[in-house]
Amino acid sequence: MSPALRGHAAMLCFSALVAGSFSLGSLAANEIAPTALNAIRFVIAAAIIGAAVLATGGLTRSALVAPWRYLVLGGLFAIYFVLMFEGLKTAPPVSTAAVFTLTPVLAAGFGWLLLRQITTPRMAAALAIGAVGALWVIFRADLAAFLAFEVGRGEMIYFIGCVSHALYTPMVRRLNRDEPAVVFTFGMLVAGAVILSVYGWSDIRATDWTGLPAIVWVTILYVAIIASAATFVLLQFATMRLPSAKVMAYTYLTPSWVIGWEVALGNDVPGALVLAGIMLTVIALVMLLRDDEVAR
Repeated sequence: MSPALRGHAAMLCFSALVAGSFSLGSLAANEIAPTALNAIRFVIAAAIIGAAVLATGGLTRSALVAPWRYLVLGGLFAIYFVLMFEGLKTAPPVSTAAVFTLTPVLAAGFGWLLLRQITTPRMAAALAIGAVGALWVIFRADLAAFLAFEVGRGEMIYFIGCVSHALYTPMVRRLNRDEPAVVFTFGMLVAGAVILSVYGWSDIRATDWTGLPAIVWVTILYVAIIASAATFVLLQFATMRLPSAKVMAYTYLTPSWVIGWEVALGNDVPGALVLAGIMLTVIALVMLLRDDEVAR
């Protein structure tokens, strides 16, 4: 399998695993402060990835050079996850997942600014189609709301987080100095845990950890083990093999995966008009995955 195909396989797994964060997160978002939840999830994820680092040879000297890189990346992802759970307090999971599909457009812009990665006409058309589909879902297939740009508070909060996520993707490639994916991810997780522990210390102290509902612990463990440790490695792996826009193109599958999660959890399926918007995001994914001569 070629490096590019391995990158695509990693992102397919990424999109399936990350979708669970939206459905589970919506159930737990109002039970615990986002900073407290994410501080503990970063600590757990760092411990898991740290064990993997030790099992594969430990930290290299080069990985310890310029530790500020991990603070930058850890800060970007900390912002993303805190704002994600803040947005899920009021925004439905499928709608929030649709906001997530706007990240390829943002990633393409950041990829050009930071790496001079070129977006071809076909990729630009695919990004535009995907963005329209995402916006259609975000506005609940309400044309009047779409034209008036009436965006929910939760969606707006989460969009700011998605800007941070989109910037993270090309920044990994810009700051990586040939460290293995697991080592680089460990440094980012440790930095994120430190940042969130300091920033959210008051929320951490105020949380009644023994009195939290079971769904909160299920969500914490899922996002720490599956949606943090596993997906961070997958994202890092794919980013080193694919252009930023194509890496983030897999986010177009997220609303479809979230619908599957919602059905599995016994929740309602979106209406036909909303599903039409989700189909546009799938079409955009197919277009983006066609081979293009792009700068890497």
